[in-house]
Amino acid sequence: MEHRQLGRSGLRVSALGLGTMGFGGAGKFANVGELDVQAAGRQIDLALDAGVTFVDTANVYSQGASEEIVGKAIKGRRNRITLATKVRFSMGDGPNDAGLSRTHIIKACEDSLRRLGTEWIDLYQVHEWDGQTPLEETLSALDTLVQQGKIRYAGCSNYAGWQMSKGLGISARDGFQPFVSNQVYYSLQAREAEYEIVPAALDQGVGLLIWSPLAGGLLSGKYRRGIEAPAGSRQLTEWDEPPVRDQEGLYDIVEALVEIGEEHNVSAAQVALAWTLGRPGVSSLIVGARTEEQLADNLAAANLELATGERERLDELSALPLLYPFWHQAASASDRLSEADLTLLGRHV
Repeated sequence: MEHRQLGRSGLRVSALGLGTMGFGGAGKFANVGELDVQAAGRQIDLALDAGVTFVDTANVYSQGASEEIVGKAIKGRRNRITLATKVRFSMGDGPNDAGLSRTHIIKACEDSLRRLGTEWIDLYQVHEWDGQTPLEETLSALDTLVQQGKIRYAGCSNYAGWQMSKGLGISARDGFQPFVSNQVYYSLQAREAEYEIVPAALDQGVGLLIWSPLAGGLLSGKYRRGIEAPAGSRQLTEWDEPPVRDQEGLYDIVEALVEIGEEHNVSAAQVALAWTLGRPGVSSLIVGARTEEQLADNLAAANLELATGERERLDELSALPLLYPFWHQAASASDRLSEADLTLLGRHV
């Protein structure tokens, strides 16, 4: 398993990470999975055997149950794992039980440490934007946790390019520990991150962690034109992430994934994961699965190399239209584009 630098930090993470949203299965998270401690432990065994060292969870997953299960499943092997969790969403009924205030961040971190049964969190991520709390307050609280040794690195998740960049500017100005990562949704089904998140991350040295690289299973090969989705599929539930805005375009992508997979004698899912692994700025793909068979198949994507023509075919099928100001830059600024600019504009100039 390849290990990649997380942005400009000294931390290295496995190219594939284990997602744990399906650990616990409480409330709406039952749509993703209902793995108990025993099943979770087997998945972690499988991941470690494949060379995975990065495990990602969040306090909100099953209202803390995922963290508790992760803590029990990694007991005795904590030092083999780079452990990440998140803070932002509601963990109670009180007025300060959500958001990114100093009060909530510090309490939530202490609660996560207790549930995880660990003395430190390797990567502590703010799970979503909080436009009502000053970024200075959020970043100061994260810096305090670093100084206390409770967390090693701080990251953001689901931040727009300007939000992440503003945070980095404040950290540089005030001497706070900066975000080293941004965990975002990015897949062949939806490449909007390429407009500004990917270029900003490359320009600022922030590593990209990718959640749902199979688009909630849409890219697994199970969902095809004219074929009924199999029973038990997540897309048949009320879980609505990610949204599908172009069903026919999605079917075209899946057909290509299936055909390329047949050429390599691998699944469509492995092809989709291999494509995303090869995109600029990506440090790790976070994969989660309901079953050990699904997880084993996903982990095998780390060994798949796509031919240039196969990548170009998938690029073309999933290409973004150029929004303003990018079409104008492609037409008028092609003589002075940076490496970060070219991640979006390269095919247009």
